[in-house]
Amino acid sequence: MFNPDLKKLLKNCNSRYSLVIGTAKRAREIREDAVKREVLLDTKTVSLAIDDILNGKYVVEEPDTLISENK
Repeated sequence: MFNPDLKKLLKNCNSRYSLVIGTAKRAREIREDAVKREVLLDTKTVSLAIDDILNGKYVVEEPDTLISENK
C-alpha cells in the first residue's frame, strides 16, 4: 500500500483540502492523457499524481484570496 509522508505533501499547500483537490486534478490529467495515448497504466492515477507532487513535477496552485461564506 502506498503511504506518502503527509508533512512533505503539505509543505507547499495551505490546507489538506487544496492538496486533495490538486491531487484529484492531476490524477484526472494523467488518466485523460493515458486514454488519449491508449496506454494501459499499471499504477493507480492517484498514486502517480501524489508522486508528481512529491517530486515537484506538479505544483498545487493556491488562490490569491480565500472566499469565506461567513461574513
